Amino acid sequence: MARRYELRRRAERQAATRRRIVEAAVALHETVGGAGATTSAIAEAAGVTRATVYRHFPDERSLVTACTRHYYAANPAPDPVPWQGIADPVARLETALPAICAYHRRTEGMADRAVRDARDVPLLREALAPERNHWAGIRDVLAEGWPGAGERRALVRAAVGHAIGFETWRSLVREQGLADEQATAVLVAMVRCLAGRGAPVALVGPPNPRRRRWRPAG
Repeated sequence: MARRYELRRRAERQAATRRRIVEAAVALHETVGGAGATTSAIAEAAGVTRATVYRHFPDERSLVTACTRHYYAANPAPDPVPWQGIADPVARLETALPAICAYHRRTEGMADRAVRDARDVPLLREALAPERNHWAGIRDVLAEGWPGAGERRALVRAAVGHAIGFETWRSLVREQGLADEQATAVLVAMVRCLAGRGAPVALVGPPNPRRRRWRPAG
C-alpha cells in the first residue's frame, strides 16, 4: 500500500512539473515569442533545471505540441455548430462575426506572436494545423447558403475566410481604428456585395468622431 501511494505521489509531482514547464513556455511564447522562449528561459520561469525540461520534453516537437494543445484547450476557438441553425447566411455571418472578433481581441497577444513565428518555424506551422482546420470549418459553415455558383461561390467562400481571419481583424481594428462592430459591418457588407446581396456601408446615428457605429444599408 505504501509503495502504491508513493508511486501515485511521484506521478502527481511529475504531472505538476510538466504542467509548470508547459505553462512557462506558453507564457514566454506570448510575451517574448519563440526566439526568446529558450530552454534556459523556460527552465528558469518554471523553477526547474534544463535537464528536467529535457526529461519531460526530449525534443522541440514534443514541447511545441504540448504548448499548442494546452493553449487552445484553455482558449478554444468559437464553436460554429450553433450557427448552423441560422438559415439566412447574412444573419448567420452577422451573428458569428462579433463572437469571432471578441475571440481575436482576447487572444491577440498569442495570435500576433504565432503569426510571426510560424513564418520561420515549420514545426510551429505543423503544430497549428488542427487550429487552421478548425477555422476552415468555421469558414465553410459561414459560406454555406449564399447565392451564386461557380466563380462567384468561390469568391464568397474566399471572402468569408478572409473576414474571419485574425490578421483581417487586426488590420481593421488596430491599423484602421475601427471598433469591433464597425469591422463586423464592413466585413458583412463585403461578403454581401460579392454575393450580389449587398449595398454600400452607411453610417447610422449622429456623427461622433470618437466612435461611430456602422451597418450595411438595406
